[in-house]
Amino acid sequence: MILRPEIAALVPYRQGRPAAADAFKLSSNENPFDPHPAVLEAIGASSVNRYPDGAAVVLRERLAERFGVGRDEVHIGAGSVAILQQLISAAAGPGDEVLYAWRSFEAYPGLVTVAGATSVTVPVLPDGRHGLDAMADAITDRTRVILVCTPNNPTSTTVTTAEFAAFMARVPETVLVLLDEAYREFVTDPAAVDGLEQLPIHSNLVVLRTFSKAFGLAGLRVGYALGPSYILDAARSTAIPLSVTEPAQRAAIAALEHEAELHEQVAALVERRGRVRAGLAAAGMPVPEPQGNFVWLPTGELTEAAAETLERRGIVARVFPPDGIRVSIGEEGSVDPLLRATAEVVAMLRERA
Repeated sequence: MILRPEIAALVPYRQGRPAAADAFKLSSNENPFDPHPAVLEAIGASSVNRYPDGAAVVLRERLAERFGVGRDEVHIGAGSVAILQQLISAAAGPGDEVLYAWRSFEAYPGLVTVAGATSVTVPVLPDGRHGLDAMADAITDRTRVILVCTPNNPTSTTVTTAEFAAFMARVPETVLVLLDEAYREFVTDPAAVDGLEQLPIHSNLVVLRTFSKAFGLAGLRVGYALGPSYILDAARSTAIPLSVTEPAQRAAIAALEHEAELHEQVAALVERRGRVRAGLAAAGMPVPEPQGNFVWLPTGELTEAAAETLERRGIVARVFPPDGIRVSIGEEGSVDPLLRATAEVVAMLRERA
């Protein structure tokens, strides 16, 4: 069987490894809280013998009302990554370029390759933030899509409103900009850009968010995009039909109805994140100020050794050699073991420096 060589050479996406019974799985940026009872009730009320509403009309209407936009300016996908794939495929193909920072979300390279386009990457700054000036410099007449991830996965850093405005002023209106805000609910920095505020300003902008993180629906796969209807129509045209299940749609609607309670969980995770960051800094780990539900450990060439140290102490994290380690903010009981394990990592890094 002959396959496209670029596809055969791709490394498949690998999710965070499971943890042993006596360890903490902090590798997948999941919400550690149990689902809201109303979500579980909504799932149980679903009729799985019937096809879902392929247009997700009710959920789109709820989101449109929530954000003050028209229903056609909302698109639903099986996770925001599915919408990324749809929009990249709609806008870029062979001979076209898709521009993004690196290191960023690890699915980006594969999505671009599958579309037949070419990835153009610009290194993140030493502090893990997007180098938007360098990204603007990298735009060519073949650039069709630009991906901006904020908070950036895996470094947990944000793009500011001022930085984004200056960047968009240099982006041609014919280039689609996808602002990937999967972790926006965890942001506390008032200077960070809010994609919803930017939508009325830029006709070539689409904002992507998800129910997987703050709303705790990672296992149901529901993401959404907000933007111009004609762009989202292109995403709808490239989507796999009926891919967002009825249980997922019902759960997302229930989550929206109990948003205030779920944001209490977000507040608890943000407080926990602050304690983790303070403990890591006190141990001597130079952690960027985190704005997602995870922290970034810049362990460099010693990343794999550092990950082994964490795992011996019951912390399963996401490893990105030779750059660093992403550690999710998990259960309360994971905080002290994480900080103790990281202290060992810091000692190892100093010893081998």
